[in-house]
Amino acid sequence: MRVVELIAWHVRIPLKKPIRHASHERTETDNVVVRCTLADGTTGFGEGVPRDYVTGETIDSALALLRRSDLAAQLPECTDFAQAVAAAERLRLAPIPGDERQCQGNGARCAVELAWLDAQAKRFGVPLSQVTRLAAPELFEPKEWVRYSGAITSATGFKAKLAAYKMRFYGFRHLKVKVGIDGQDDVRRLGAIRRRVGRGMEIRVDANEAWTADEAVERILALKPFAIESVEQPVPDEATACLARVRRETGVPIMLDESLCSLLDAERAVAAQTCDLFNLRLSKCGGFIPALRLAQFARRYGLGCQLGCQVGETALLSAAGRHFASSVAGLRWLEGSYDRHLVRETLSRRDYTFGYGGWAPALSEPGLGVVLDPQALQRVSIRQEVLLG
Repeated sequence: MRVVELIAWHVRIPLKKPIRHASHERTETDNVVVRCTLADGTTGFGEGVPRDYVTGETIDSALALLRRSDLAAQLPECTDFAQAVAAAERLRLAPIPGDERQCQGNGARCAVELAWLDAQAKRFGVPLSQVTRLAAPELFEPKEWVRYSGAITSATGFKAKLAAYKMRFYGFRHLKVKVGIDGQDDVRRLGAIRRRVGRGMEIRVDANEAWTADEAVERILALKPFAIESVEQPVPDEATACLARVRRETGVPIMLDESLCSLLDAERAVAAQTCDLFNLRLSKCGGFIPALRLAQFARRYGLGCQLGCQVGETALLSAAGRHFASSVAGLRWLEGSYDRHLVRETLSRRDYTFGYGGWAPALSEPGLGVVLDPQALQRVSIRQEVLLG
């Protein structure tokens, strides 16, 4: 069944509250949504979240890249879902001059890949989680339920204490706390949070590239008494050479995020021994299958993985993350499905927000399982691009 239409939308999703960390503050997010339509009328949707400070993409560069990419030739007629998965893995967007890390089209690629896989999975009557079984069978471990982490971003003082109590009373077992924000006392703040969530909750911190190479050891050692499980991206990408020393001198596991966007990034991290864990975010990593390949790479070299998310994901990426989380073995922590807690438009007629304790069920419907709300898409649409058809 051939593809007869590909359409991309620039959507602007308002957030329910400002989200601030050391690298950025936002009240809305600009995302790419792609619809893939097959000849029999089956439609699939995908989403990407371009971030210039993560992969070097903007919404404009992502749409321009999709326009100049030869997508029609790469999305063939398929007789089974395995062929569709193989085609998704081969998907390449147009070359990007100067893209030394091979990641500047990842958000755009993710949107097209998910739209294609959603349409084909619907056509063949299988959930998107079957991609893992076909593409990475050694990682395939189906689960009926998954458990997400809570998060405390920039809250301070009374608000931080209240947020900590909420995390505890809501039954979370894992919590991420943002650190390194200008004007905040990380030690005092994390101590107040730890006292309120108790010793039974796992806490990891995310610095979002806030510290210099010279600061990292001192800052991490100051937080270590609060039993932190890991520190995510303590220094900017260009300073990660120091992280081998930071790991030795602090004894705290280091997770790469902004510095882990491609297989080339992963290879460099292993060669330089700069981390213990990868943060896999589907849009940042280029899609479902590239994230699987990074998980395989991590396992091969004895590294851990977290499934992360990006601020402002709608139900499309939430559902894709759920399929990943419920089918991939060995994920240390899970982030995502914040839908009704964070975005004003999820684009879906179904709620994918996690429940008490961070628990959420696996999705069993064909494709992503998302029933897109066309009126919601229209409300947030800024512009539309016809890529094929």
